Amino acid sequence: MKITHNFSNFSTNKKTIITIGTFDGVHLGHQKVIKQLLNSSKKQGEISLLLTFFPHPRMVLQKNSNLKLINTIEEKSDLLKNLGLDELIIHPFNEEFSRLTAFEFVRNILVNQLNISKLIIGYDHRFGKNREGNFEQLKEYGQIFGFEVEEISVKNLNNISISSTKIRKALNEGKITKVNDFLGYNFTLSGEVVKGNNLGEKIGFPTANINIKEDYKLIPKTGVYIVKSIIEGVLYFGMMNIGNRPTINGQHQTIEVNFFDLDDDLYGKTIKVELLKFLRDEQKFDSINDLKIQLLNDKKTAKKIIVESF
Repeated sequence: MKITHNFSNFSTNKKTIITIGTFDGVHLGHQKVIKQLLNSSKKQGEISLLLTFFPHPRMVLQKNSNLKLINTIEEKSDLLKNLGLDELIIHPFNEEFSRLTAFEFVRNILVNQLNISKLIIGYDHRFGKNREGNFEQLKEYGQIFGFEVEEISVKNLNNISISSTKIRKALNEGKITKVNDFLGYNFTLSGEVVKGNNLGEKIGFPTANINIKEDYKLIPKTGVYIVKSIIEGVLYFGMMNIGNRPTINGQHQTIEVNFFDLDDDLYGKTIKVELLKFLRDEQKFDSINDLKIQLLNDKKTAKKIIVESF
């Protein structure tokens, strides 16, 4: 898959079959649209192209928006690549771009720049200035400029009944099993392993402290999770705590993973952690020893669940 930043950098003599959207999460509903795109492009021998935007339009148009995203732009790109797309265009979304009318968007971008032959969209897709464009308008423009428009039916998408909004809500509630079912893959957190205060190591639970540089990435509800990660080709399970470490009066949120059966120094390495199951809420203990006892119980519970379920 080729990635192009800004549609003005894209050119092709071949016709393209296109879908458009933010695709945050690349969840099962999104995957259904993309599968239809791939089927059509293969059938017609044309380029499959997905046009997405960054930042998310709500981040630009709603100044007070605290929207956090399910995927970083890198994670989303990797997911789309694995689905088998030919072309991904990530176009910068800004206020100037948002002022394009539906007609200008179709003529200037889809027709003149991207050489469209067919557009595939979900049933509720809106586009252009003030989201004025809809499916009926697209069909009219298709007749004017000579491209097909296919809408994925309400019935097809409602059978899945998934949305990025539902997934974000479930993440904020710690319902990670539900999230993974909606996504069709395991939700991940990726970042560089940085130095912590070494408390975990002192009490027999050394942790990899993960720094996530993308401040727009949605961090799930605080608490303890069962996780897994592939590190240098080897699969490791572990447990992860997201929280403020109230037992030691922590002042900021940390993401710490205790990998089972791994003694390697991970400092400076970038790792990807898949969240599998929520174990318990974060809590404050009366002493470090009480914390250690709870961690031993957490590890025992986690290993039992891993053997039974993963």
